[in-house]
Amino acid sequence: MEAPAERVDIRPVLIKDDLLIQVMSNDGRATTTKNYVPKDFSVEQLLNSGFANILVETTEIEYSLRISKKGEALVSEKKSTSTQNLDHDRKKNRLLDPSDPFLIEIGISDKNGTVKPTRQDKFMQVEEFLRLLTPTLSAALEADHIAAPTSEKPLQIVDLGCGHAYLTFAAHQYLRTQNMDIHVVGIDVREASRKRNSEIAEKLGIAGSIEFRAEEIAATKNTDVNVAIALHACDTATDDALAWAVKNGAELILAAPCCHHDMQAQLTDIPEPWSLVTRQGILKERLVDIMTDAIRTQILRILGYRVEAIEFVGGEHTPRNLMIRAVKTGAIVPSEEIDRYTSLLAMWKVKPALAARLASELAAAGVQ
Repeated sequence: MEAPAERVDIRPVLIKDDLLIQVMSNDGRATTTKNYVPKDFSVEQLLNSGFANILVETTEIEYSLRISKKGEALVSEKKSTSTQNLDHDRKKNRLLDPSDPFLIEIGISDKNGTVKPTRQDKFMQVEEFLRLLTPTLSAALEADHIAAPTSEKPLQIVDLGCGHAYLTFAAHQYLRTQNMDIHVVGIDVREASRKRNSEIAEKLGIAGSIEFRAEEIAATKNTDVNVAIALHACDTATDDALAWAVKNGAELILAAPCCHHDMQAQLTDIPEPWSLVTRQGILKERLVDIMTDAIRTQILRILGYRVEAIEFVGGEHTPRNLMIRAVKTGAIVPSEEIDRYTSLLAMWKVKPALAARLASELAAAGVQ
């Protein structure tokens, strides 16, 4: 079964003295909200559509239902004391407190714990990244794609091309609030970044579970990894990050590409009738952006990952808002998927940087 959304929240709301049922569906990219008259809404269809985790909350008790991989229903209940809120518009819950010391230290918030006006987009970007990371990680743990972390064997997160380490620190601090045993490594080629970030970690008292290295991505060795992240690694640096993650067996990859100059330079012999598109510079640029990331997702799929290309933050905050989300399942793709991949490369006469970096892995998967 395949559920119609990643998450659905249902609650009663009061609108102009009428009690309605509000349904918020999230597909991993955006949340859609609809309100229904109670007689026009039935929850049975959702309950039977394939969701594996269901939570029912009342003002006095909380019921939890989890469907195991064997199809068994595991039910638990606990007492709860809650106040019903029928307001139609709820203030969006923040995952991060702007006054958190790490946000002040990395320069997103000022000394008073208020997000700086010039850092609002960066704060939103970090928040939305965590909103993607958290459910994806939870699902991977639930499906046993990632082993449950322990103090002896914590969850290993590697940020490839971490820069000022906004995501590195955010992932570390937020997951620690979720009582998860973690160890985070930030990789960046610049020694100045390593020094700055290490000093912040020492100041925050977290140097025991977060570290920084000044290295080329491809040169990083002896690093265990469960989750690999790379935000806005420019051009083929994204390919370096993806290749490193695959070669090191990362079970979860979250990468937001930036710039696609390598493929742009390769498109010199345009198959017809595509010259209708590529004769316009801006259209050619956008087409190549799409092609590059489509090829990247297909390579990951061929190598045993379940892959999605999603929007991870609104375009009003950054024009580079695509996220490649990949979970290693080990599934073998049908031969026609490999044929589509090789046909696309032959048609456009391109040699993807990621394919060159993963040549032996692709050959082992049957790509000639």
